[in-house]
Amino acid sequence: MNAPSAAAEVRPPTAPAPPPSDVRAALKDSSSVGLALFPLGIAFGVLVVHSGLDWWWASAITAFVYAGSLEFLLVGLITAATPLAQVALTAFLVNFRHVFYALSFPLHRVRSRAGKVYSTYTMTDEAYALTTGESAQSWSGRRIVWLQALCQVYWVVGATLGALCGALVPARLTGLDFALTALFVVLAVDAYLAKRDIPTPVLALVCALAARFLLPGQMLLVALGLFTAGLLARRALAARGMGEEAARA
Repeated sequence: MNAPSAAAEVRPPTAPAPPPSDVRAALKDSSSVGLALFPLGIAFGVLVVHSGLDWWWASAITAFVYAGSLEFLLVGLITAATPLAQVALTAFLVNFRHVFYALSFPLHRVRSRAGKVYSTYTMTDEAYALTTGESAQSWSGRRIVWLQALCQVYWVVGATLGALCGALVPARLTGLDFALTALFVVLAVDAYLAKRDIPTPVLALVCALAARFLLPGQMLLVALGLFTAGLLARRALAARGMGEEAARA
């Protein structure tokens, strides 16, 4: 048999596949979150019209407030004509966690000033979880902003569709206002299973029960305030204990 020629053994190098565009990559990254945001947005839109508000309130709230759990609370606050000061305090307590999100959110990768402003505005729980994972360390700023924009599109479109079709849903349908609460219960269970920190859910339960019996009319604000104070006290005690152990060592 003749040995294969050297020319036959030489193979041209294969060109690397071109990287996907930022839009297509962000669409793929956000698809799993969209499966949850879109139907949850529909539930929010139905809740809006069943609360006596016009359908466009769903689009306006999801586009300009865009704060997840606060939006569900805001529907009740609007229909009850809650004073603006109480609405502001509720918004502060519910979204205070975003202060800590900013410490590790990759905003430094977003180059343009407009992109930074929009990225800050749309820094939700879902966007934070997706962009701070190990697989997202190489994402560009454009990819991050597109991901956040798509997440908001899922939410706004779902809420608008739910509001427009709300008349088709029975008027006495109950439980829609519990949709986001159920979602966060599932997230809390998953967080506990990932890190079995028993004192934190116990503290949350104690604060909720205390608020329920002390000021039932302002249960949410009181419970959130007590829980925040409890977490700060726990953090201070832990730091003090670490300092004492270091001093004894």
